[in-house]
Amino acid sequence: MKNIIITVITLLALLIAVVILRTWMHTPADEEAVEPSQRTADVNRAAARLAEAIRFRTVSHQNEADFEAQAFEDFISWFSTTYADVIAAAPMERVGHYTLLLRWPGSDAGAQPVLLTAHYDVVPVIPGSESAWSHPPFDGVIADDIIWGRGALDDKGGVIAQMEAASALIAAGFTPRRDIYFSFGHDEEVGGGGAAAVAAKLAGEGVQLEWSLDEGSFLFEGMLPGLDKPFAAINVAEKGSVTLEIIASGTGGHSSMPPRDNAVNRLAEALLALREEPLPGGLSGLSAEMFDAASRHMAFTYRIPFANRWLFDGMLDDTLSATTFGNAMLRTTIAPTMLSGSVKTNVLPIQAVATVNFRVHPRDSVQDVVDHVTRVVGSEHVSVRLPFGGGREASKVSDANSAGFGIVSRAVREVFPGAAVAPGLMIAASDTRHYGKVADDAFRFTPMVVTQEDLTGFHGTNEKLSVETLGKGVLAYQRIIELAAGAQ
Repeated sequence: MKNIIITVITLLALLIAVVILRTWMHTPADEEAVEPSQRTADVNRAAARLAEAIRFRTVSHQNEADFEAQAFEDFISWFSTTYADVIAAAPMERVGHYTLLLRWPGSDAGAQPVLLTAHYDVVPVIPGSESAWSHPPFDGVIADDIIWGRGALDDKGGVIAQMEAASALIAAGFTPRRDIYFSFGHDEEVGGGGAAAVAAKLAGEGVQLEWSLDEGSFLFEGMLPGLDKPFAAINVAEKGSVTLEIIASGTGGHSSMPPRDNAVNRLAEALLALREEPLPGGLSGLSAEMFDAASRHMAFTYRIPFANRWLFDGMLDDTLSATTFGNAMLRTTIAPTMLSGSVKTNVLPIQAVATVNFRVHPRDSVQDVVDHVTRVVGSEHVSVRLPFGGGREASKVSDANSAGFGIVSRAVREVFPGAAVAPGLMIAASDTRHYGKVADDAFRFTPMVVTQEDLTGFHGTNEKLSVETLGKGVLAYQRIIELAAGAQ
């Protein structure tokens, strides 16, 4: 017995030693040293222009009949005047009616071009919520070094930062070596028809971009446990999307004599079954790459499970799956969004229908989702229908070892010294689903620092952006343009 105890203690000591050693070695990969940027941006001018841009109510409504064309015309007129210096160097044209495409010609006609993009349409403010805003959502107020208003983060801030960067470079006499395109969409929030038109135009002209950079992730501050520095997740792919209807049938009749298994009960049971059996996921592929890179910057104790996945993989999957962000990174997500049943309170429905939205992980296909849901909920009384055009597959995964990714990463590390950088997965949708069709690689990242509080303003109340953050964004885009165009 004594020998057994000694053996167990020895093995346990060895296990602990291996875990500690692997954790100690789990540090950031060697990167080329960069000099922190010493430049400054005209932050007051940038902030004032973003505030002005917010005042144009360029709202994308789900119902096309509610489109307010004059607001978009007014914005374009203001944009053309405000950035006349950029347009003089990079002539602008309108594509798809209101999307703006600028081309800044490079000195080397044979060099493959790149594209920077953002969108200037915004989502509506929820009627009746206006009083909950600290400042009216379309007043473009600057108070306490914060720019308030709908579109500050999503995504007029990106439009202004890119144009301010280009304006500063033009004033300094900069000329790109290769063509630099800018595209500013007018309907990203409702599908991105303008971006699709731009992609079709470029394809028709034989333009194949080396890479594109659109909105997507940010530098996240204080959002990953154990990470005390900004984390820049440069998204190299985005999830697909499909919406299914789950239809349960039953015997109708009067609600005073309900059968045990009516349509609503069967639908509820189907939804619960789907919740209990999500699509398979796990920390692999792009998700594993992102968490591996981020965890190398964490405090020692937080690094332990990531450095020793051979021992803690199951625990990691369970822990990450228990959070909304982690679960979205690990698998295709399931979100019931709409329900319908009877036409009257005392009438049992013959059919009860749930509309369920799935965001498709790159490891899965739309057909995988349909097959999984059919297997889990399908029965004599429950069927699955694909009613909305077949869905959209996840994007291809762009190369995190490419020159384009390296340029964005280097600019981030110059402007935000000490930031952790990793490839990421965009869990929502962007116009890059269109632009990516004419780009060798497509990245989704806005070089601005945000906190969890900032993110609550996305499509919500009190959307805002700090003047300092906008200024840093201007500097980062300026450096991205320089590096992309061949300047070192």
